[in-house]
This record gives sequence, structure tokens and C-alpha cells, in this order.
Amino acid sequence: MRPNPIAAAIYLCLLFATQVGCNSASRIEPVSGILDAFQSHQIVALGEGLHGNTQSHAFRLTLVRDPRFVALVNDIVVEFGSARHQAVMDRFTGGGDVPAVELRKAWQDTTQHGLWDSPIYEEFFRAVRDVNASLPPERELRVLLGDPPIDWDAVRSPHDLGRWNGLRDTHAADLIDREVLSKNRRALVIYGDGHFRRHTRWAGMSDTRPTLLNLIERKGVKAFAVWTNTTVELDRIQRNIASWPIPSLAIVRGTRLGTINFKYFAGMETDPPTNMEDQFDAVLYLGPPSSITMSEMSAALCADAEFTKMRVARLGLGPGGPDGEDVARFKKECADALRQQPK
Repeated sequence: MRPNPIAAAIYLCLLFATQVGCNSASRIEPVSGILDAFQSHQIVALGEGLHGNTQSHAFRLTLVRDPRFVALVNDIVVEFGSARHQAVMDRFTGGGDVPAVELRKAWQDTTQHGLWDSPIYEEFFRAVRDVNASLPPERELRVLLGDPPIDWDAVRSPHDLGRWNGLRDTHAADLIDREVLSKNRRALVIYGDGHFRRHTRWAGMSDTRPTLLNLIERKGVKAFAVWTNTTVELDRIQRNIASWPIPSLAIVRGTRLGTINFKYFAGMETDPPTNMEDQFDAVLYLGPPSSITMSEMSAALCADAEFTKMRVARLGLGPGGPDGEDVARFKKECADALRQQPK
């Protein structure tokens, strides 16, 4: 029988009750906790959890709208935007007039075709624009689009797409070095949690490419990394978490959460094995996994024939080709969205 990592950690805590690592994690008001991290870090790396979940989106909106945030932070680096459209995004978040058909290319033209079609990502950019409207130009937040500037007109095959995908973390790290670190600015970096792991080798796999966080910290800067939990029942590790306000933040080092084998969070064993505190500095609690909800495609977007033609063609470059699961899932999501719209 394979050992249960939670049971093992709790047993050790009971056996060696005075040792570091047995303390229960304490909740912190999450906006204040992240702002406190900016007092000593240029970079705070905030994972998204499941892409498209509405809970992490709501928290991001609360964070950027807090007056303390704009007093501390200069830039927001996002996974859900193509660097090819940086000038468009700068104009938009600065209050300029940008046609919707031009603006939406910023999140529709990334290497990760289809992930950012739900309306929450556009809403985030509009929230930053609204925040900036009340600020002097020198304090406006800048949104840096972290995905490499893929030229979809030149992508003809999965191989073409793969070359761009291989640049995702290195491009973002170079962008952060050039636009944030070298200018002594502070940035909130919003990516999938996997981009922020500090130890990257999975057991049984040879791929040891550095993550985005590895590349940032190789610049000599220690980032503060937050795992956004949308899949793990944290109250199985620490029972009182079920009573925490939602959302909550917890520092993991020296706590029961920190001692848990990271495999429990990520679903795979690292080589060598690592604990949560080896990988991340904090966990953002958004409620039990059963409460997490996903943003849905908009009917208006699915009714746009030009958009659906573009998305099906790009998804068709993925696994399975035009008849693959990605295309089938997209068509089903749009069919559901159109069926549910008011008559």
C-alpha cells in the first residue's frame, strides 16, 4: 500500500510535537498579505489555479482595485496576453480609444489558443483601465503581456506552434528583467501555478527546463510565490481551514501545510521529493474545490462566425487535429452558450 502523505505528515507532527513544521497554518487577510509581500519583494507571483475559475478572477479584481495596491505596484505581467499587441494594451489601459475587434486580439492571439476566450480576462483588462482613470500618469498601472509575440499568419503546422510554445517562460522572464527589474519597479505576475514551481523535475521524466519563477530568481531577485488552490481539499490537512473566510492567504513555511509532499498538490512526485514549502511561499484559499466555478463562453462571441472559424482552425493544430478533443470541446461550449442565451 502506498503511504498517504497527509497521514504521514500529521503522524510526524504528533510524534515530534515540538518540532518546526507541526504548527497549524494561520490565515491572513489575502490582499494585505500580498501587499505585505511587496514590501520586501519586487516580484509577487500569483498563480491562477484552474484557468478560467471565477473565484481567482474575483480576488484579482479586489486586489488591483485596492488603493494600497497602486501605491506599491507598478506593473502587472499576465499570461493571458500576446506581446504582439503590447502597444494596443498600453493605449487601452491608458484610457485611449481602442476598437473592440482590435483589443480582443490581445488575449485571443496567444500561443494558448482558446484558454482566454471566457469574458473574465477582458474584464480584468477593463478593471485596470478603470483604476488608471483615477490616477496621475506617473502612477498608472502598466499591464505587460507575457506571452511571446506569435505571428499566427505564419503558423501552418503543429511544429510552427511548438517553436513559439517553447519560448513562453523565457520570453516572459526577459520581459520582466527588461521592463521591471532593470527599472527597479514592482510587478504582480499572474500565470498558471506550474510556472511558479521552484523545483521542476518530475519523477520518471527527463524534462528539467526551468520554470518562469526559476528564470526570474536566476536574475538575483527572490520572488514571493503564491499557489492558488482550486483542486485540493486543504481541510483534510488542517481541519480548521474549512472555517476560514473566503478568500484567505496562508504562509506555508514551518507549518503543517508546508510539510506536505508537493505530490498531493500537483498530482505527481518530484525528483527528489519536495514539500510544499520547498515550492511555494504561500497558499491562497478560495474555498473547497466543490465550490469552484468556471467562467463560460459568451453567446455573443460564439455567434461571431469569424471568431469561431479562427478558433477552430487554431485548435485544429493541437492534439487530434481538426477532429480532436480540443475542437470538439470548443464546439460544445459554444453550442451550450448559444442554447442558454435568452430568446
